[in-house]
Amino acid sequence: MRRRPRIPPSPLPQREGVDPVRIRLPRDGEWATVREHLVERLAAGAGVIDGMLGDGLIVGADGRPVAPDAAYEPGMFVWFHRELPDEVPVPFALDVVYRDDHIVVADKPHFLATTPRGSHVAETALARLRRELGLPAIGAAHRLDRLTAGLVLFTVRPEERGAYQTLFRDRLVRKEYEAVAPYDAGLALPRTVTSRILKERGVLAAREVAGEPNALTEVELTGHRAGLGRYRLLPRTGQTHQLRVHMNTLGVPILGDPLYPVVTGPVPAGDFRRPLQLLARVLEFTDPVTGRAHRFVSGRALRAWSSYDDWAREA
Repeated sequence: MRRRPRIPPSPLPQREGVDPVRIRLPRDGEWATVREHLVERLAAGAGVIDGMLGDGLIVGADGRPVAPDAAYEPGMFVWFHRELPDEVPVPFALDVVYRDDHIVVADKPHFLATTPRGSHVAETALARLRRELGLPAIGAAHRLDRLTAGLVLFTVRPEERGAYQTLFRDRLVRKEYEAVAPYDAGLALPRTVTSRILKERGVLAAREVAGEPNALTEVELTGHRAGLGRYRLLPRTGQTHQLRVHMNTLGVPILGDPLYPVVTGPVPAGDFRRPLQLLARVLEFTDPVTGRAHRFVSGRALRAWSSYDDWAREA
C-alpha cells in the first residue's frame, strides 16, 4: 500500500483568516512544466496563471516563487492565495458560547457559511473566528448549512481535529434542532421519518429515492398557535438537507426554505430577509480529549415563532 505523502507546512500565511490553496502535482502525467499542469487543472485560464507566475504569487514548499518555465516535478506541492470574492458582510454577530484549550463552540447566525466554499470565503464562521480570536489553526469539526443558525463545534489544535470529527462520524453527538413550520392537526406526532436521500453535485435540492434508508429523523411537536407549529427535530443521521427534506415530506416545509417544496430564484447578495426557520439548538457530547461531558444550548430564537408578524413583514 502506497504511503500518504508528508504534507509540508504552508509557506504562505493566511489572508483574512483564509488558508492559501495547496496543490500537489500528480505523480502520473506528461506535463512539461508546472504552468502547463496548472492551466489544465484550474479554471482560471492561461492568462491568469501566467500573471500569477509572473508576479511570483505561486510558491513552492521553500516559499520561493515558482518560475514561469519551471519543470514539472511529480509530487511537488505549490501554494497560492485565491482572489477573494467581493462579499457582502453578513450583518449578524457570531457568538462564542464556550472556549477552552481544545474546542470553541460558536452560535452561528443565519446566512453565514461555516467554512469557505464557492462565493463565501472570508465571510464565513471559520474565517471570522480565526480573525476575531487570533487562532489561525482553528478548524471546523462539522458544518451547518449556510441558511441554518445555531451551534457549531470548532477545534483549536489541528492534531486533535480527527478525534472530534470521529464523534460526528460515529454518531456520538446528540444534536437537537428547532424548526417553525405550518401546523397540521392531522399529522400524527411524534414520529420517526426514514428515507433514502440523494444529493447530486450541482443540483440545489436533494431528493428522496427508492432504496435502503440512509436518513432518520425523529420529529416532535412542542407547540402550535395561529396555524404555525414549533417542532423539535432529532437527526440520527447526517445527510445533506435531511431535516428540510423530511419536514417537506411530512407536508410541513420549514418556513423560509428557498428549496423545499419549490426551488425559488437566486436571492440577491445582501438580501437577509426571512431567514430559514431552522436552528441547531442543542449540542451534547463527551469530549474525546478531556473526557468532560458537554451540553451547549443556543441562545438564538426563531423569529417566526417569537414574532411572526415581524418575520413576515421582511418579505
